[in-house]
Amino acid sequence: MKFVTPATTNPIDQLKVIGHATDRIDGPYKTTGTAPYAYEHQQPNAAYGYVVGAGIAKGRIASIDVSQAKRAPGVLAVITADNAGKLGKGNFNTAKLLGGPDIQHYHQAIALVVAETFEQARAAAQLVNVQYNQEKGSYDLAKVKDKAKEPDDKEAKDKKVGDFNGAFTAAPVKLDATYTTPDQSHAMMEPHASIASWQGDKLTLWTSNQMIDWGRSDMAKTLGIPKDNVRLVSPYIGGGFGGKLFLRSESLLAALGAKAVKRPVKVALQRPLMINNATHRPATIQRIRIGATREGKISAIGHESWSGDLPDGKPETAVQQTQLLYAGPNRMTKMRLAVLDLPEGNAMRAPGEAPGLMALEVAMDEMAEKLKMDPITFRIINDTTVDPAKRERKFSTRRFVDCLRTGAQRFGWDKRQAQPGKVRDGRWLVGIGVASAFRNNMVQKSGARVRLDRKGMVTVETDMTDIGTGSYTIIAQTAAEMMGVPLTQVQVKLGDSDFPVSAGSGGQWGGNSSTAGVYAACVKLRELAAQKLGLDPNLAEFSNGNVRADGRSFPLTQAAANGELVCEDTMEYGDLDKKFQQSTFGAHFVEVGVDAATGETRIRRMLAVCAAGRILNPKAARSQVIGAMTMGAGAALMEDLVIDQRGGFFVNHDLAGYEVPVHADIPHQEVIFLDETDPVSSPMKAKGVGELGICGVGAAVANAIYNATGVRVRDYPVTLDKLIAKMPEV
Repeated sequence: MKFVTPATTNPIDQLKVIGHATDRIDGPYKTTGTAPYAYEHQQPNAAYGYVVGAGIAKGRIASIDVSQAKRAPGVLAVITADNAGKLGKGNFNTAKLLGGPDIQHYHQAIALVVAETFEQARAAAQLVNVQYNQEKGSYDLAKVKDKAKEPDDKEAKDKKVGDFNGAFTAAPVKLDATYTTPDQSHAMMEPHASIASWQGDKLTLWTSNQMIDWGRSDMAKTLGIPKDNVRLVSPYIGGGFGGKLFLRSESLLAALGAKAVKRPVKVALQRPLMINNATHRPATIQRIRIGATREGKISAIGHESWSGDLPDGKPETAVQQTQLLYAGPNRMTKMRLAVLDLPEGNAMRAPGEAPGLMALEVAMDEMAEKLKMDPITFRIINDTTVDPAKRERKFSTRRFVDCLRTGAQRFGWDKRQAQPGKVRDGRWLVGIGVASAFRNNMVQKSGARVRLDRKGMVTVETDMTDIGTGSYTIIAQTAAEMMGVPLTQVQVKLGDSDFPVSAGSGGQWGGNSSTAGVYAACVKLRELAAQKLGLDPNLAEFSNGNVRADGRSFPLTQAAANGELVCEDTMEYGDLDKKFQQSTFGAHFVEVGVDAATGETRIRRMLAVCAAGRILNPKAARSQVIGAMTMGAGAALMEDLVIDQRGGFFVNHDLAGYEVPVHADIPHQEVIFLDETDPVSSPMKAKGVGELGICGVGAAVANAIYNATGVRVRDYPVTLDKLIAKMPEV
């Protein structure tokens, strides 16, 4: 089905099931431990693999001796680049998944030891003797910033509108400031894990992967086998945040190990390899320049960002929100990419906007202060209804100002003391801050298969994944709404490459796109069911398990009385993205207390206001937003992958050293969803929301800290050592 114009008569608009706060249907399985994650699928006679990671960040393997490991108790095989056979490279991997002899980054996988038990594999892995010829690497973004180049990627090229330099020079009020964000880890609970099994020349991989079709294609390409010979199964995923978008080393090594020992092999990355072997959010250096009239109208806005990655990598697109969020006739954005010999930098929840807004939204507050203007007022007067670079292209919906005003009223912004450092609560200096939230709404082609059996049970099959986001539930809600049955009569099967290809989970496109694919398949099933009952499909109403038209009514079950009905379709979107700019908007409000003596920061209140189209399941959506707010708080106050500049690795490569927020760090969080539908986005009239919730949170925290203390920190995370020397006198 092609979606090229807004839907008119749309069964989803009944809102009998869609739009209601609904418990997660997968919740009971997860809370009782009966939902199988990647490492838990039971395969008879499975062996265990343990990954050996490179001990240097750059250089070559001079020699690798696996003889002792092979003789160790229980060992079945040792896989290295020497015996793995010819391997290709997938579409989404910057580094080779099995290194050797060249080493591209620290902890690049160089061997897999396969044994009867996990403990035997782990012990034998310590006996693999590797000698290296180490080379000098580059690990410090600031030191190579001047060598960074404009990326080859078309979307990352410099963008200019008007005369930025002239307008900035002439502006009566100017800001020129530099901000930094550090390397960050996805730090999901479930490790990268896979079980591989071969039946002849066909591979089945039970894995933890957000994008089934991407992973299947990359595995086939890497192994040099037909795509039809690879099956990926990933029904439950214990967190991903972008870290499981792509095929990782444990999947490939499990497949190679299983082929070598001719039995299933289980492999999970140990935590240090999750951080150094897999992907991370790369650090940025960002320079923002804003020029404005004395009345607060932006006349020039420029945003430059530097980030690093391995050769052939891509930049952290930290400038993209600046291209669309605020008005201004003269604009400039640039990204520069430096070569670093660190583990691969890649997507992490809201790539681009999350670190970009950590800089831009602090800059907006700093500019408002220069103008002696309220920060919310400054944002509102620079709102725009069109793409500032392509003024003929309007936003499909844009309730950005409503988010700011609603949040200001709910949070008590009128009680804010504009002068920093003036509000105390005992030993605590108290401040509140605001930041805008922005994330583009992307839609992806997505398919599904729907079955109706003679008992009236509706089964949905799609390779869409559920990474804790509630995909099972919103897909079930969609099918129930479309077919006029209760949720108890819908079964959802996800995460299997044998099912139709969906959008997958990533880029905030998963919920809207995958349900639109289910919608398309259900439209076909409705037509077929009506025809089987002798009813006009254009007039048929599906409700309460019945189908009605022309004054006649039949049980839905009767449509499948002579056998199961099966329909499949895919939702596509035509050229809507060229006609409209589709984005999601929000506003974050944060209150903090900063200990006047120690500089310790405590978040006291948080509020997010979101405008993201129709909210398909408010309960699951709120869960997504508060989780994102929590990640944003971590980015603001504690998350930082610290680099050993001699060895080229992340030192704090476990959950003991890499700090993330815990319950004690996060207060009650309030979330408001504006009542909005976007008929341009999809027939669901929804948008994504799971990544919008993190966008701007870090800046709101930093702005609140400044309001509390008068100390402006432009280098994240805002730790107490950056505050304490500049704090007001106790």
